[in-house]
Amino acid sequence: MNAIEITNFHKSFGPVTAVDNASLTVKPGELFGLIGPDGAGKTTLMRAICTLLLPDSGQILVNGMDTTRDVGKIRASIGYMPQRFSLYQDLSVAQNLRFFADLFQVPPEERTRRLEQLYQFSRLEPFRNRLAGDLSGGMKQKLALSCALIHTPDLLVLDEPTYGVDPVSRKEFWDILRTIQQEGTTILVSTAYMDEADQCERVALFFRGRIAGLDTPDGLRRDYPHPLYRLEGSDLRALRRFFQDIPTVHSIQLFGDALHVSFAQPPQPGDWRGWQDAVGSSLSHWEAHPPTIEDIFLDLIRSAS
Repeated sequence: MNAIEITNFHKSFGPVTAVDNASLTVKPGELFGLIGPDGAGKTTLMRAICTLLLPDSGQILVNGMDTTRDVGKIRASIGYMPQRFSLYQDLSVAQNLRFFADLFQVPPEERTRRLEQLYQFSRLEPFRNRLAGDLSGGMKQKLALSCALIHTPDLLVLDEPTYGVDPVSRKEFWDILRTIQQEGTTILVSTAYMDEADQCERVALFFRGRIAGLDTPDGLRRDYPHPLYRLEGSDLRALRRFFQDIPTVHSIQLFGDALHVSFAQPPQPGDWRGWQDAVGSSLSHWEAHPPTIEDIFLDLIRSAS
């Protein structure tokens, strides 16, 4: 039995389609990512999984239970951390955790052990008496995650948990998620950061309410159909304008201090020499480059449009 099974889920808000007939499965114990920009439909799908939204059509099963019929059982079995988790700012770390332990009716004999475990992996023990409102962004996210885990859920649903968090805290957060996964918890996490796809075992690339790609990160890379090169030079704007006029160029994207250029067919050594002669120092270096998840995502949405 799958941890999550979504079949032709459709949800609209008035004239706006939020999710358009999405289908996917999440295996027990899997760390699965929903990857896509703001407004792609990730939050709508996650809220429906957590029984907070009813589908217009289609079905969602959580551990075999239907989200429209088994609401109470599903809510007792999942931990949900929304994009803006409502911590009580005027309560301490310890008071927030005790409140959610009461809310989820964690038995007294289990509570002490669970709190010690959560303090240990979140590293919040030294800050247990600090008000939640005085925590840093990364520490607030760790506290929110701990509150979602207080009742030891089978399934953890996290909506953009690393949004606005500094890079060091983002890494620590993913380390914590992998530890939780190793304990047997299934994790569904959404993010707008394309580089975080590699933290997941499988991902669904979301765009305008539809799944544009679904596979392991390595599988998505293997299926990328175009030769891709990383280009460096003194004037990337001029270089971009030049390659836009090359008939065999499929796409051009700016990535930091370089361009990613994909081709309909592999360039020959003579092509590169001719192009360098034409643009001079604007093209100083080129090399074949594996596609990033962002390259793949942009290519998939271009093909779908």
